Amino acid sequence: MELIKQNSQAKIFKSIIVIFFGSLLLAISAKIKIPFYPVPMTMQTFVVLLLGISFGYKIALTTISLYLLEGIAGIPVFSNSPERGVGFAYFTGPTMGYLIGFLSAGYLASLINKNDNFFMIFAKLLLSVSTIYLLGVWWLGTLIGWDKPIFEIGVMPFLLAETFKICLLTIIAKKLLNFRKFI
Repeated sequence: MELIKQNSQAKIFKSIIVIFFGSLLLAISAKIKIPFYPVPMTMQTFVVLLLGISFGYKIALTTISLYLLEGIAGIPVFSNSPERGVGFAYFTGPTMGYLIGFLSAGYLASLINKNDNFFMIFAKLLLSVSTIYLLGVWWLGTLIGWDKPIFEIGVMPFLLAETFKICLLTIIAKKLLNFRKFI
């Protein structure tokens, strides 16, 4: 019984460490950016999908939630903070839909498994990242007005980079699944 308790405590400790470092990795990936208006292109979508694939939905959703809460609390973890503000005011700006989409993308990426072929992995990753853009465009249009070219502003500039990220993750996905054993 004591061994089971120790194993359980070790698993919880490992999970906390992964969640903490995952939120740190998300914050760093937010700062690696190519400036676009009104939403910058960052490496965050890559990290969000990587978390889902590598650690499953529980760790991914907890990590992404921690990251979002850090940003809402005023820690400058978001891509344009502190330059364009911090906290809840920044969170509810043009990027909010994309940020919320991280949760659905992390969950959907976690559905990738060892039995999936490359096409299926690519399709699941495409669906995952699409939810980020669907929610992002919906919020962006609501915020700045649907009379603006929302798709051209909020999606088109990112398609090539997202395709590259998805292709790279498709190639390494089966290797990333091995990290689930450690948690």
